[in-house]
Amino acid sequence: MCLWRPRVRFGGWISFGKLLPWGRAAVLGSGLLVLAACAGGARDVAPPKPQTQRPPAAAPTVPVPSAPTSTLQAPAPAAPALAPNQLILGITAAAPTAAPAGSPAAAPRPAQDALGLARVGLLVPLTGPSANVGQALMNAAQMALFDVADERFVLQVYDTQGTPEGAAQAAGQAMAHGARLLLGPLFSAEVKAVAPLASAASVNMVVFSTDPTVASNHVFVLGFLVQEQVRQILGYAKTQNLSRLAVLAPNSAYGQAAVEAVNRYAPARGLRVTQVVFYDPDGKNLNDVVRRLAVYDQRKRALEQQKAELTGKDDEISQLALKRLGRLETVGEVDFDAILIPDQGTRLTQAATLLPFFDIDPGRVQLLGTLLWDTPGLGREPVMIGGAYPAPAQDSNRQFFARYREFYGRTAPSIATHGYDAVALAAILARTGGRFSSEAVAANSGFAGVDGIFRFTPDGLSQRGFAVMQVTRDGATVVQPPPATFDAAQF
Repeated sequence: MCLWRPRVRFGGWISFGKLLPWGRAAVLGSGLLVLAACAGGARDVAPPKPQTQRPPAAAPTVPVPSAPTSTLQAPAPAAPALAPNQLILGITAAAPTAAPAGSPAAAPRPAQDALGLARVGLLVPLTGPSANVGQALMNAAQMALFDVADERFVLQVYDTQGTPEGAAQAAGQAMAHGARLLLGPLFSAEVKAVAPLASAASVNMVVFSTDPTVASNHVFVLGFLVQEQVRQILGYAKTQNLSRLAVLAPNSAYGQAAVEAVNRYAPARGLRVTQVVFYDPDGKNLNDVVRRLAVYDQRKRALEQQKAELTGKDDEISQLALKRLGRLETVGEVDFDAILIPDQGTRLTQAATLLPFFDIDPGRVQLLGTLLWDTPGLGREPVMIGGAYPAPAQDSNRQFFARYREFYGRTAPSIATHGYDAVALAAILARTGGRFSSEAVAANSGFAGVDGIFRFTPDGLSQRGFAVMQVTRDGATVVQPPPATFDAAQF
């Protein structure tokens, strides 16, 4: 299928919140948009003439073709020229005044837009400790606005301050200003504060959290869920004819979620879970835990027993066997041929290096990980070479980060891709009928985004098609490309 890339021009309607100081300017992009603040209540100003320079087109988030064809397919190639996109900044106060009433009944129900505009609220922290993350999400959102949105699409940005109270206030303002879909907030505590208000107003949310417990039939979790990462890497293990799995996990919410996912997905992939062991999140007891995982003491005693039985025998076969045993540390095999370690950093490398120390041969046991492994320099630890882990689609992902650096002059955090995909998804829905219903957001065919294909389940969880990477001495290489459709994703 030929995916349509719309031609866009950027003009912009700009509305400013009442507490930005006089003279403050936000330069968004490489000369792409300059915003100058004004005091007083939010107001619209006349759109300036479209700028002649625009960012190069990128592959936007588009519906993934599948059978049967979803109603959310990209429009036909013969499209009219587009009028300017619209970006509205409705920045909330740096120090919130009274938050909206806590009961869901207090949430405003957005009216149908009188101008036929598709208004979407972006809720991100633009002040407070997480302001850098919020700014990156907003920057990426503007890239999607350039690439995908048409003249009816209005993105309204609100500062959540990174707090539940700020998020509730921002959401209330967004819905009062007519937003029919909320993108964000970022943190699970913020989502929990906003969800009842949005539900009461029949407004769906696409949130940046990775907490699956906040998902519902109107709260769709866009973040990378650990269960999806585990599902993908266990599928890869099946293709490698691995059959016995051990899990070495931190005793944390993340580690426990990984183990739950293993128990859910392993049987369908022909994997028998032989051991699950947890260690303290600080790694202090890793030595003892890995020793127990390796059944080291029992295997060591078995070796000593065999050596004792051969000692004193002077026949050639016994002497050769004794000599061979003298080169061993233990006898007997571990009961797994793959091990999942859902951790990162020094704890990951410490755990991995303890495996051969306790006589677990990395050449005979496949190391598996999660997205936490997707960091530079992992191959500097020799035992990690050959380990496999899931990661976003490499080509589109690299293209996004290169464009971001070109436009904004700095490296984007990895979560910035969610800002792009969320706005592009909303723009696609607006373009193909303006429906932000749960059924439209959770279209079974899914979407192709910056990080690969993704879709939402009716209960709000995200499913993704990751690539599988293998650790090398110099970085990582793709050993299993990401699926192009969900028909091929083995869900």
